[in-house]
Amino acid sequence: MGNEAHGAGLLGERVRPQRTGLVPRTPAGTDQALQSATAPGELMRLFVAIAPPAAVLDELDALAGPLRAGREDLRWTNREAWHVTLAFLGQVDESAANRLLRRLENAARRHHVFRLAFSGAGAFPTATRANVLWSGLSGDRGALAHLAESVAAGASRAGAPPPDKGRRFRPHLTLARCRMPADVTELVAALDDYQGPSWTADRIHLVRSRLGATEYPRFTTLGSWPLRPQRSQGPLGPGS
Repeated sequence: MGNEAHGAGLLGERVRPQRTGLVPRTPAGTDQALQSATAPGELMRLFVAIAPPAAVLDELDALAGPLRAGREDLRWTNREAWHVTLAFLGQVDESAANRLLRRLENAARRHHVFRLAFSGAGAFPTATRANVLWSGLSGDRGALAHLAESVAAGASRAGAPPPDKGRRFRPHLTLARCRMPADVTELVAALDDYQGPSWTADRIHLVRSRLGATEYPRFTTLGSWPLRPQRSQGPLGPGS
């Protein structure tokens, strides 16, 4: 799920070269990013996410494109900042956010990279009275769920527990939101057979979301941390 104006990447200001809303930021720059993003005593609206590659999002965007023209009653999300949310943290103060940086770095180190793909579609709460239209995920959903659990646990220990803690994790990418409950049955059916290319989830991002007068929130990265690489199998020995 995600929204953002073109050219102001989800993980930094004015990011033009890559057509994805999340742009890696090294852990060394996280403290400075946090200080520049906050004023003393200010609360920040934060979430933690992973970002699919641009080419994968381009294919999904091309599939969704013709559907948008026929449903102007929906508020379609902006392709430039599509992402998969691991945990929405809500309003967090600077002290908790500083503790959160180290917790998320530790969480990332405990998990190996894994493979995912966009697959099918659905709606919350139901297709006939939808508030959200989404694309689903296939692949190593177990690894994705475990990563989300670690992120939520780290956030809780940092003093920034997710407001929906305890609710079942339902990974998805938000394609559209409905201003009023809407019937999106035909849209779900049109996307239901989609199976996108496989891609590697290899890092997590801590993102600040600012709500404003425009239709889309403005996103700023506070930190990005890589997951562990997969162990190599190594050459097979004699008799293997």
